[in-house]
Amino acid sequence: MRNIIMTTVKMLAALSFPLLTLLTGVCPQTARKIYVRTGELVALQCPHYRGYKHNDNKLIWTSYTTQEMNLTAEKRPMGILVHGSSLVILSVSVFHQGNYSCSLGNASRKFWFTLTVYKTQTKEYEERTTSTRTCYTQESCALYCPSVNISAANTLNITSKGIIWHKEGESVPTVYFPSLEEKDRGAYTCTRYYQYNGQRYNRTFTVKLDVQPNDSERVAVITSPLKSEVITVDLGSTVVIDCKAVVYSDFADVFWLNGKSFVDSNNNSRVFYNSSRLSKSDSEEITASLVFKKVLKEDLSNNYTCKLKTDNQLRFVTINLAQKVRPSYISLALGIVCTVVVMFFTVVIYVKFKINITLFLRDTLGCHSSISDGKSYDAYLMCYKSDTEAGLNKHDRKWLESVLEERFGYSLCLYDRDVLPGKAEAEAVLDSIEQSRTVVLVPTSPDPGPGFSVLSAIHAALVERQTRMVFIKTETTEESRSGSLAEALQILSEAGNCVTWKGISSIPPSSSFWKQLRYHLPAPQHAPKIMLLPQKI
Repeated sequence: MRNIIMTTVKMLAALSFPLLTLLTGVCPQTARKIYVRTGELVALQCPHYRGYKHNDNKLIWTSYTTQEMNLTAEKRPMGILVHGSSLVILSVSVFHQGNYSCSLGNASRKFWFTLTVYKTQTKEYEERTTSTRTCYTQESCALYCPSVNISAANTLNITSKGIIWHKEGESVPTVYFPSLEEKDRGAYTCTRYYQYNGQRYNRTFTVKLDVQPNDSERVAVITSPLKSEVITVDLGSTVVIDCKAVVYSDFADVFWLNGKSFVDSNNNSRVFYNSSRLSKSDSEEITASLVFKKVLKEDLSNNYTCKLKTDNQLRFVTINLAQKVRPSYISLALGIVCTVVVMFFTVVIYVKFKINITLFLRDTLGCHSSISDGKSYDAYLMCYKSDTEAGLNKHDRKWLESVLEERFGYSLCLYDRDVLPGKAEAEAVLDSIEQSRTVVLVPTSPDPGPGFSVLSAIHAALVERQTRMVFIKTETTEESRSGSLAEALQILSEAGNCVTWKGISSIPPSSSFWKQLRYHLPAPQHAPKIMLLPQKI
């Protein structure tokens, strides 16, 4: 009969999960799961609501076991105590198995608990409730009895009567091992005892001690900072330096020294340190923070040492403070001034010597565009009649042609040499210009012939096509007023670059005339043929 009742209770508890989902809209998977054996004490702790006070009776505990029941009401089952945020079941039975919730009044938000009760010490129960502690041989180790889902101290006059440890059924006088050995491995059972109204109640936990061999490389280490270093700071600022260490002993400690003296741990001091511990599965991380409320100049001359002390080793790192070096604005200003001066002189030098620089880069280093534009000639020499007798005579024109072709390697198109007869003069000249990369207008005296005769007819086409032109003038031409030039010449001279022929001084290939002329001409497509000597006059 009893077995039938237990089976029925478990079925009701299982069916209550989907029913709760429909009634309350809460997913059962969000419930906090608690596992306990029959006859033991268990406490459910409801998370605190903001503004909740223990004495205002607004917190409602509800049971969803055999039926929904308000456990906060005055009439509730025997053996269940409710005080503030705690629900205590003094001796659990299978009838207590099921779901529980706590909430403030009719609040829609509820905290859920699922209580599973085991009648015997089954394997499933051991897997769900056993905790593991890993320690290493020849090191100190201590076991701690879990404190989950147990009654808080002095809750409802429930008093704690201590903890008793057992191993394999035998009482264990202590669970602290100064130097752990392999024989200490095993499952340890701790029983917490409580007393209420003259009755004794208990809660049992199992802690499995896993003993691992002591690896010589597994030692307590300082993880930060890794080595002695200098930390830059600002005088008068607040500085915090963390020293972190991973330890495997319960008696390891990390602290700070100023020289050979201990740094004060009182946080009222200007310089002090505090420490904290973070427990992990088989180790602890200790953080010792050295705090300077206000860095003074005297701190810069001190050595601060972070020491890690364990049972059998001592490790340390040393820290020195150094004042941050502020950037010198004078140096920055001088640097800016020097940069501006250098840029100014660079621009001046380039403007003054840009022709020489350009020709040097072109002739010596070959720094010029080598992309073919499909033109047959580098330049077309087209003559125009000078208003004065200062134009280039026949010998000067021949010298101009020979120097450009033979000394500097330009491919020239000359009307009397390269233009085939039969075409109209204007058309033939335009075709020659079309095949040339640049047009060089040369002043001549006397009348040079057909070039000048068609200049007025084609000047509009030259301007419209944006033909690249170099306009050679004489000193007399420069002195004369612009109005004295023909209208076509005036337009072309304004559209192109002007170079002045100064007579005898312009004849040597090294003169400024040739440099300026070559500067305005594109780089020749072919290398010069021979070196010419200056013309004898």
